[in-house]
Amino acid sequence: MALSLALLPVAAQAQKAHELDAVTVTASPLGGDAESQATPVEVLHGQDLNRVKTGTLGETVSKLPGVQTTNFGPGVGRPIIRGQEGPRVQVLSGGITALDASTVSADHAVSIEPFLADQIEVLKGPSTLLFGSGAIGGAVNVVDGRIARTLPQEPLSGRAEVRGNTVNDERTGMFRLDGVNGNWVIHLDGLVRNTDDFDIPGYAIAPEGHAHEEEGHEEHEGEEHAEQTGPRGRLNNSAIKTRAGAVGATWLGETAYFGLATSTYRSNYGIPDGAHVHAEGHDHGHEEEGHDHEEEHEHGEESVRVDLVQNRVDLKAGVYEPVSFLKSINLRGAYTDYEHVELEGGQVGTRFNNEGFEARLEAVQQELAGWNGAFGLQVGSSDFAAVGEEAFVPSTSTDSAGLFVVQRRDFGPVSLELGGRHEQVRLKPDARAKKTFDATSLSAAAVWKLSPAFDLRLGLDSAERAPTNEELFAAGAHVATRSIEIGDAGLETEKSRSAEIGLHAHTERTEFKLALYETRFKDFIYLADTGVSEDELPVRLWNQQDATFRGVEAEAKLHLVESASAGDWDLRVFGDYVRAKLDGSGTRTVDFEVPHGDHSHAYSTQIAQSGNLPRIAPLRVGADVSWTFGGLNASVGAVRYDKQDDVALNEAPSDGYTLVDAHLAYRWDVSGGAWELFLDGNNLTDQEARPHTSLLRDYAPLPGRAVAFGIRAYF
Repeated sequence: MALSLALLPVAAQAQKAHELDAVTVTASPLGGDAESQATPVEVLHGQDLNRVKTGTLGETVSKLPGVQTTNFGPGVGRPIIRGQEGPRVQVLSGGITALDASTVSADHAVSIEPFLADQIEVLKGPSTLLFGSGAIGGAVNVVDGRIARTLPQEPLSGRAEVRGNTVNDERTGMFRLDGVNGNWVIHLDGLVRNTDDFDIPGYAIAPEGHAHEEEGHEEHEGEEHAEQTGPRGRLNNSAIKTRAGAVGATWLGETAYFGLATSTYRSNYGIPDGAHVHAEGHDHGHEEEGHDHEEEHEHGEESVRVDLVQNRVDLKAGVYEPVSFLKSINLRGAYTDYEHVELEGGQVGTRFNNEGFEARLEAVQQELAGWNGAFGLQVGSSDFAAVGEEAFVPSTSTDSAGLFVVQRRDFGPVSLELGGRHEQVRLKPDARAKKTFDATSLSAAAVWKLSPAFDLRLGLDSAERAPTNEELFAAGAHVATRSIEIGDAGLETEKSRSAEIGLHAHTERTEFKLALYETRFKDFIYLADTGVSEDELPVRLWNQQDATFRGVEAEAKLHLVESASAGDWDLRVFGDYVRAKLDGSGTRTVDFEVPHGDHSHAYSTQIAQSGNLPRIAPLRVGADVSWTFGGLNASVGAVRYDKQDDVALNEAPSDGYTLVDAHLAYRWDVSGGAWELFLDGNNLTDQEARPHTSLLRDYAPLPGRAVAFGIRAYF
């Protein structure tokens, strides 16, 4: 808050409006750029995307205000939006759900490759109107261009990139080609990534009981060995192999269009040693210092790896002005066949499958009494199966159907957007009674142009979310979270009421955004600690209780210098903070059973109905200075993550840390295109960083000092 208040006078100094580059938000059926949307949207594209893209979607978007990432080793990172994650944040590819298994478990990766993205759109706050109840906390849409939206200007165009990284001996190569023949656009892309285990500062495994060292604490020689265990200087079993590619064809006519693309995503990644346990409670073992990690992999001992394969077919089609009162009718659909196996010592332990489809039919209307809008139907179906000794969720079929409408109208300086959606979700688990949920969402948002340079934004949302299969039916050891999870088939629909107020300023010298928000949940679904242990694993229950999320986020971009002789200098400053608490009081008695072989153990316990929610990101502030001069582009910055001591019951606090990064690129034009050499440095001070949002923070710190380098070609 102090950051945002300090920046307001800076924004007010300039009086002239600044014209922003318009980047179309494809997730909205009404089109327009991010600034024209009444609901908060961030878009990464071009150089901004090149600077931040990594091997996981969560890490790629994690420096946007209000957005952070989960972490389960370098192969797994799912976006967190304003403190909400998992089944509350919808991940989309081309406007259609990813249809993977990343919401089922923290160690399941998102099956989308950020390096092949044209742009990434982050919709903050409830996005249930357009994407269903799984977007009650927001949505992230990856736009890849595999089905073209427009005809490219050149007969053949594309880009390619080759890169390496010192922290993990990364070898990555990617390419993209778009060819035009008449009204046809043919697309081809591919990526190969190989990395070794990455370097870390200090030891992998934190001291027992979370005795994380305070920053600036000086150790006496020998004390570190007494407190910390596991490998030092390297995170064992963190290597990754990724393969991705697609081919697409699009026909773009004057009255209609049609596109079809098929893609594959394959990743083999490790769960860092020490983070994985067996149901019997035995750790997979912490390596002794000096142990030959390559030999361990060779003999298949201890380490756990995930081998993921997803094949997908996307379809987009539309007709322009099919009838007098419609601008267009658009169809989007995708079919996905997903599978991943968890390999223990080279042997298959558990196999997860998810096969399904989703389709959206949208009609965009002609202006009616000043209102522009769209309405449509969305349907989806998936068959999820988990087979193996560590399958804690039953095989479940999920069907959903929803109707939605969104309308927008300008009233002088005020732009008003209204919307509504109703959907039904049906879950049919094996050998259990099916469950049906109805979810209704309503939204009202407005942008009030106070002047050409300033606008005030207001938003009110009422949203509902149907429980997922793991929340309803989980029953067994969930090795990724090192716990036993017990679902509750009696869970009700989760409901939220959200309010947001924001201020945007765009002047010649300043771009500024501030947002304050509050979301009140009724029957918020969360994992509650019971205090009971079985097989040395804590037992946790999926539970419901009212909860409140409150937060603030701010970002300012100051154009410091614009000079033909000295280049352009810009300063970016941002910060965010969220607090999430249960709204009840006292405790309540819960009776439950824990499966144990062919029988169950019965327990009764008291669950607290108040306190903080777990793994909520701490206060964060950051700044960077960038310089552009001709073909040169450089920046240096730092992000400070504060300590987090507003923790849940039985959750340890975490220390703060600061990450410093720098970027340098030189681009020069050649006949028919351009080349770009780049050098990116991350965590340049080699800081030990253990994010509070990570389930693995005691077993896997973030990578140490990393220098990425490579070359890009545009043609």
